[in-house]
Amino acid sequence: MTYKSLQSSISDLYKNNQLIIIKDPVDPYLEMAEIHRRINEKKGPAILFENVIGSPFKACSNLYGTNERCEFLFREAIVGIEHLIKLKISPLTAFKELGKTLFHIPFLLNSVPKKSYFSKPVLKNTCKITDLPQIVSWPQDGGAFITLPQVISFPPQSKKFSEANVGMYRIQLSGNDYALNSEIGLHYQLHRGIGIHHALYNHSDEPFRVSIGIGGPPSYALGSIFPLPEGLSEILFTGLLGNRSYKYTWKDNFFIPTDVDFCITGILQKNKLKPEGPFGDHLGYYSLKHDFPYLNVQNVYHKKNPIWHFTVVGRPPQEDSGFGYLIHKMVQEISKNEFPGVKEIHAVDVAGVHPLLLAIGSERYMPFRDKKPEEILTQANHILGKGQTSLSKYLFITTNDDNPNLDTHNISDFLHYILERIDWAKDLHFYTQTTMDTLDYSGDSWNGGSKLVLACHRIPFRSFGKTNFNKLIQISSIEKQAMVQNGIGLLQMSKFNNVTEANTQILELTQILSQFDLSEIPLIVITDDLDFVMLNYNNFLWTTFTRSNPSHDIYGIDSFTENKHWGCNGSLIIDARKKPHHAPELKSDPEICTKVEHLFQKNKELTKYL
Repeated sequence: MTYKSLQSSISDLYKNNQLIIIKDPVDPYLEMAEIHRRINEKKGPAILFENVIGSPFKACSNLYGTNERCEFLFREAIVGIEHLIKLKISPLTAFKELGKTLFHIPFLLNSVPKKSYFSKPVLKNTCKITDLPQIVSWPQDGGAFITLPQVISFPPQSKKFSEANVGMYRIQLSGNDYALNSEIGLHYQLHRGIGIHHALYNHSDEPFRVSIGIGGPPSYALGSIFPLPEGLSEILFTGLLGNRSYKYTWKDNFFIPTDVDFCITGILQKNKLKPEGPFGDHLGYYSLKHDFPYLNVQNVYHKKNPIWHFTVVGRPPQEDSGFGYLIHKMVQEISKNEFPGVKEIHAVDVAGVHPLLLAIGSERYMPFRDKKPEEILTQANHILGKGQTSLSKYLFITTNDDNPNLDTHNISDFLHYILERIDWAKDLHFYTQTTMDTLDYSGDSWNGGSKLVLACHRIPFRSFGKTNFNKLIQISSIEKQAMVQNGIGLLQMSKFNNVTEANTQILELTQILSQFDLSEIPLIVITDDLDFVMLNYNNFLWTTFTRSNPSHDIYGIDSFTENKHWGCNGSLIIDARKKPHHAPELKSDPEICTKVEHLFQKNKELTKYL
């Protein structure tokens, strides 16, 4: 199905019973987001809000809320792009599968960008920033934000599509020190293409013009977030995703995607910053207020009867998990080509994506010798040196020689497999004083922290019985204890106050624990809320890997440092308690929750999502 607009995709979803229409007046301040979260959590349909309080425009969300709906929206693109990827990996495929190649020639031709000379729907009308739906998702958010923007920039003196950058960087519409209607915030993080353009404009007298599209066919949002190799045009790729030419024009030297619902043009202030945030983000915490670039707004264009496309960001899984599913489905083969020897990679969504990466690699260097990590260390360095995977904090990498069916998506079994084999004395490889994901506040500074590679290629030397952790350890500093799974123990201790106290606490703990037989519990996680962590496995993963900084929060029983290599001969301990420098976690407003419950109770179509 080729969608010409956001409206056409919404109409298609409605015909296929995958859209719910809410006609009641709904407040964009917290209420719309709470409605979205509840429907998304129940794997519900896409949502069209027909009556947004304070705005003349309709709004939609949750288009990508389930994997099945994502496949439905991109059913043609998935097949076409899979074939193109085969051609990239092996050009001979063009001849081996000549029929398929010829069949996809129109798919390729349809993707070529086309300049609009007559039909320019988005330029038909203008409005003010304050006319747009002022959606605030979380109580401590610094203002209203655009959450699905297509931020488009070109280098100085360039109009080449191959040099354009299209990225999804959040845009703050109100709050803080922004002059209402004339200034909006632009937040971009490490490893983002717009940063390269920004650096070039700092050495140019040319104004840094930026265009922000909202809405348009579903391919426009996905194309903005797709991790493409450098040099591959995101504008061209968006056409491939939508099986339709990307239509554009230029107005006042601004690039205008003519099929979007809204387009904001602005000039980025090159050497000026203003506070941006806080914002409830996808790690499940607020990203705090920091200085970021901002735009002087030039115009806000919109088509006739536009629809404001938004999502709600928060602790995963959320709607943007659908993006991750589609990206993995389309590029899983090319990932193997990008990382030679790596068979599988899984950025764990429920752990916040970047905090935890699981991988299966290969060992082909010295097959005649005893097993130990060699090639997988090279593969780990490659993974941590490439694009978005370079933001990973914990990387567990192993081989699957003993189990060809090992699956990184079966996380419990994957960790069990590693824990049977890993040698804490040799297999821990720290990266200290390095960069971290901008949204991860577990480090010792903003954008700063550490990484840990846990590389395992050994024969099993542990086995896990049914050791009863509750009866095993009885000491005063431990408030509660439990087993997460065989091999992983959980201890609750008092809250974390400061580093000095924590070091003393846990070093004393390791000395006491060294007196016990913990051979069947090689990994111990410390928490300040055991009941929460034990509610479900997702809570365990999220807490452990978002609330720890490897270089600061990892300890070990019988630990040592030898020639600058740290390891331990007993159990590994991760301190995953909340720290004073961590950002607040996201929580809904109770009054808004009550208001939304009343709305759901009186609306028959919504009662199923209570």
